[in-house]
Amino acid sequence: MLQHFPRPLRWALLCALGVLVLGFLLPERIRIPVAGASARDWNAKSFWFEPWGTSGVHKGIDIFGKTGTRVLSTTDGIVVFAGELAKGGKVVLVLGPRWRLHYFAHLDAIRAGMLSPVASGEAIGTLGATGNAQGKPPHLHYSIVRLLPAPWKMDGATQGYKKAFFIDPHAYLLGR
Repeated sequence: MLQHFPRPLRWALLCALGVLVLGFLLPERIRIPVAGASARDWNAKSFWFEPWGTSGVHKGIDIFGKTGTRVLSTTDGIVVFAGELAKGGKVVLVLGPRWRLHYFAHLDAIRAGMLSPVASGEAIGTLGATGNAQGKPPHLHYSIVRLLPAPWKMDGATQGYKKAFFIDPHAYLLGR
């Protein structure tokens, strides 16, 4: 089939396929994203909890701690966004193995730059209460989003179709 394409396009398609496959082959070295935290520092049932403010459902977990505690990358990856968003406040977004986006929100400070590589366990910011978390106890909102959907994960819950993209961080961090 590829022989029908011009040579430069064939080369580009093969390279793109190689990069896609490589993304799935890279190992995930998973760690809890708040220094010194354990599963006791978040509510395992808060993923997909509703009602949850203007977003309808909570598509992540909130890991509580003290302001200024180091926030660590959960896996190796590349920082694709580091800045401020209205709801998330100070945010870092890391593209990791398996084409998953790791979203770290409500940071007090950002310690990672755009397009910089990060290693699992590397500090990317500090815990805070920015964005729509102002006035609430300091915490990290942590979400994981698949770039390639898993339609079999969809269900009848509120916004259940979005479960094709969102991964339960509790299960992910505990290796389930």
